[in-house]
Amino acid sequence: MKILILSDSHRNVDPMVETVTLEKPDVIFHLGDLESDAVELNKRFSNIPLYSVPGNCDLLPFGVRKILITEGGKNIFATHGHAYSVKAGLDGLINTAAAAGADVCLFGHTHVPYFAETAGMLVINPGACGSGRHPYGVLTIENGKMEYSQRQLVPETENDL
Repeated sequence: MKILILSDSHRNVDPMVETVTLEKPDVIFHLGDLESDAVELNKRFSNIPLYSVPGNCDLLPFGVRKILITEGGKNIFATHGHAYSVKAGLDGLINTAAAAGADVCLFGHTHVPYFAETAGMLVINPGACGSGRHPYGVLTIENGKMEYSQRQLVPETENDL
């Protein structure tokens, strides 16, 4: 199972469309800012299950601020992150996800890609797909094993080094 993780698109839907076309995921998570972007993406790829949560820029949120979904036999906790003050630290978020029985904790808000394994749980922020090199994450679950890859739509060039 291939899961595409997107966050913080901020009205920049085209890179997400390009990413879905490139990656061909089985499932998509959109971690907020803006939830309307997730709705637009879902219209274009209605055959792919898409889960979304609102972010701090979603003034009239459609959905709940956190979800726990089981995909590929793993419990995935997803939230935007602002309600857990993730810019000040991840302890509150990690404790909440662990208490919920999560195997994976997904969050956005900081715009900075992050990956760690903590207390047997993968903690992932794919970065802001709506800006810069359009970072995103791919989580693969096969035979009970999880593998995470941080990617970007715009590759680095020699001039960037």
